[in-house]
Amino acid sequence: MKSWPTWMLAALILLLQYPLWFGKGGWLLVWDYDRQLAAQHEMNQKLEQRNAGLDAEVRDLKSGSEAIEERARYELGMIKSGEVFVQVPQKKP
Repeated sequence: MKSWPTWMLAALILLLQYPLWFGKGGWLLVWDYDRQLAAQHEMNQKLEQRNAGLDAEVRDLKSGSEAIEERARYELGMIKSGEVFVQVPQKKP
């Protein structure tokens, strides 16, 4: 007869622990959100680095003709008048 308060107390503690672990805003959900947040921060850092590179490229293209000339040469194969274009084929290994 004296052990029923102990069992009631243990049941009450278990009922109070359930929302802490599995409920809305529980530890498992918070841990999952923390993991997702870390992954998103990592992705954001990669995108910020890419954006910084693109921004530098855009500023370079807007400010000088050298970058435009370089792109025209390498991407479009254009040459200036009076220049001679020489292409050396690479051997396949």
